[in-house]
Amino acid sequence: MDKSTAAAVFESLSSGVRLDIFRLLVKTGPLGLVAGEIASALALPPTNLSFHLKAMTHASLVSVVQEGRFQRYRANLALVQDLIVFLTAQCCSGHPEQCGELCVPVDCPEPFSPSEGVSR
Repeated sequence: MDKSTAAAVFESLSSGVRLDIFRLLVKTGPLGLVAGEIASALALPPTNLSFHLKAMTHASLVSVVQEGRFQRYRANLALVQDLIVFLTAQCCSGHPEQCGELCVPVDCPEPFSPSEGVSR
């Protein structure tokens, strides 16, 4: 990953709504959700959701597949893992063994709840 890609990912996730969408899609894993399910789960109007999904797709944070008349969205977990590697590549000047607990993977956080401060 390069700096411009990392910046684009961060820019796309700088919206509270997009964070909620991404976390919801992470929760569903490879199954993903169709746009209507996302809108329903987060109580978003379709036009608002379309705007955010377009930006997230452009940043490659989500992938979309046409299923008949519906579009199914999935989180691009590989991109986020690449972002973490990019951010931590120089941990302790490239010697992560010297960082102790700073470089130890963290357990998964508590489950996502769409009511966690959605800002529209």
